[in-house]
Amino acid sequence: MEPILLKIPFDAGTASTGFGDKPWTSYDMLVVRVETDDGIVGWGESWGYGVIPAVKTAIEQVVAAHFIGRDPTIVGNLREIWHKLHLFGRNGAIVYAMAGIEIALWDICGKAVHQPVHTLLGSAQRLQFPAYASLVPYRDPALVGRMTAKALAEGYPTVKLHEIDVPPVRAARESGGEGFELMVDTNCPWMPWQALEMARRMNEYRLYWLEEPVWPPENFPALARMKRESGVPIAAGENVGTAREFETLLSHDAVTYAQPSVTKIGGIAEMRKVCVMAEAHNIPVSPHSPYFGPGLAATLQLVATLPYPVQIERVFIQLEASPFGSMIDVRGGTMRVPDGPGLGIEPDRELLKRYRAL
Repeated sequence: MEPILLKIPFDAGTASTGFGDKPWTSYDMLVVRVETDDGIVGWGESWGYGVIPAVKTAIEQVVAAHFIGRDPTIVGNLREIWHKLHLFGRNGAIVYAMAGIEIALWDICGKAVHQPVHTLLGSAQRLQFPAYASLVPYRDPALVGRMTAKALAEGYPTVKLHEIDVPPVRAARESGGEGFELMVDTNCPWMPWQALEMARRMNEYRLYWLEEPVWPPENFPALARMKRESGVPIAAGENVGTAREFETLLSHDAVTYAQPSVTKIGGIAEMRKVCVMAEAHNIPVSPHSPYFGPGLAATLQLVATLPYPVQIERVFIQLEASPFGSMIDVRGGTMRVPDGPGLGIEPDRELLKRYRAL
């Protein structure tokens, strides 16, 4: 098992600031390469950004040892390993490390029987999905308006902002007009009373959903109140660490859209449990998927089996190059599920070498 850090320059339309208020000049991706003794190579992805150093170390020094020597087809039942690791945290670096390995094992299982992962999970209901443009935080209303117009011109039917004030939301709606869906992701900034006030102010601009408005993100009763009283559909779930915790979220009737994140919740099997639970609660899943590698492929393979269409998140940046090929492309506002065995993707080895960080 080998975790590989890739740092890929990108263009977001302007200079961006990342974690620690440092310039954000590269999209950092932690992919996980797993090889069997039969020579089958699977590719996974762990949640990254600012926590990549911790996750990479967790894979190398803690988690990988629990998998070496095992049959990779145990991927559907990792309870023993989860139990051994549970005291190190039920969210965070250990769970993200597990996700990267687990996704790679699904890739291996599909390749071993020459079938795509969606076939292993059931039968595909659809192989093409609408995509929405997920804009990076800009804060400048004029720039938000320009980037919204750019996304719509490229064929996206829906745009998501990462903004926490009303003027950028107003600028997006005025730039794009009434003929598109507008989402706002706020990344958990407000106390509940502040969130209610901001939701009412933003909803003048007809939001499709308001995402993660409350701090802390596990304040499910506050989210439920938001859903009841704000007049705005509520989306949340990327920060929920386990399927069990998702059951708590759903039992509070706290969201209009559930947003599990395959690289953060522990992989495909855990995310599949969430999809089943959400359906039982009559809540649609709209996955958190700001990935350009195996995390995106795993998301597409899983949602292909859902009984309803979903929108796929596509970060609205232009990578200098895509190590995993055209899977990331959006054509006519849609994305397709890769159709090869396993996850259906293979990396360009030259690009892996070029963008690998030492």
